[in-house]
Amino acid sequence: MTIREQFEQEEHERLCRYAAYSDSSRGREKPEKESDIRTVYQRDRDRIIHCKSFRRLKHKTQVFLSPYGDHYRTRLTHTLEVSQIARTIAKAVRANEDLTEAIALGHDLGHTPFGHAGERALTRTLGRPFLHSEQSVRVVERLEKNGRGLNLTWEVRDGFRNHRTSSRPATLEGDIVRVSDKIAYINHDIDDGIRAGLLSEDRLPEECTSVLGNRTRDRINSIILDTVEHTIGQARVTMSEQVETALLKLRTFMFEELYRNPLAKGEEGKAEEIVAMLYRYYMEHPDALPGEFLDMIDEGDPQDVVVCDYIAGMTDNYAIMKFQEIFLPHSWQKM
Repeated sequence: MTIREQFEQEEHERLCRYAAYSDSSRGREKPEKESDIRTVYQRDRDRIIHCKSFRRLKHKTQVFLSPYGDHYRTRLTHTLEVSQIARTIAKAVRANEDLTEAIALGHDLGHTPFGHAGERALTRTLGRPFLHSEQSVRVVERLEKNGRGLNLTWEVRDGFRNHRTSSRPATLEGDIVRVSDKIAYINHDIDDGIRAGLLSEDRLPEECTSVLGNRTRDRINSIILDTVEHTIGQARVTMSEQVETALLKLRTFMFEELYRNPLAKGEEGKAEEIVAMLYRYYMEHPDALPGEFLDMIDEGDPQDVVVCDYIAGMTDNYAIMKFQEIFLPHSWQKM
């Protein structure tokens, strides 16, 4: 018996009946020889960590565009916090921690530069929704490894596609990531908002803090404990009505006070225009695209999709650099 087979056997002994067992995966689009020491979900996790799209997350906006300070979250640190919360819940409810971690680490691989501002800009210029959740799937199916993709399992890709609040993942593990994403961003965005001087603990709704706590760590802990308590033995993630209501009200407060705050988001119009102008330029000048993207068009991928692939993969800094290179006189770029 291989080490992998021992791990698979242990899962059946240890995990709950609603968990996604590694040896019951719906598999990969391209069949592969199994590893002797890693389960399919462990391999997926490792492929995500080592891919280029994952590394680029460190230079993509979470909430604040190019903030002055080393301690603000980026899309990468957000991803790591989601992974930590999701793994804690998965282990406690006896779900598959490896699958949970793989989904958490890759759920934002398709995010645009400048956070949701970039997503809005592509949606507006495309004339149809551009969803980073769908783009995350495209990254691992088509874009990574020079067009070969990462060939991840169906369950991991389903978790990427359905991690938004309104979606419903097929697995308990995907559902854990979906909820953990919300727990993470609401609470760490409060922390960043306080650091930026745009929020303070005493401004948070008392009806929320009285239930969840008055510090970031207390709120996260309260929500996790409640989630674990109400999810054990269930096929889906659930919370008590009291905690879920408090979390949703806190999310509404964050949209009103931070996510739409002109001081925090005042520069987003400029960021959106950068993305929109880059999109229009590459649609008019496809020969300016890197060779691997031109190859994709030659292979039959629609040009507008490929242009979005290129722009969505940019970091904030790279998008700004390309904008300057294309639209600013060369003498101005050195000023």
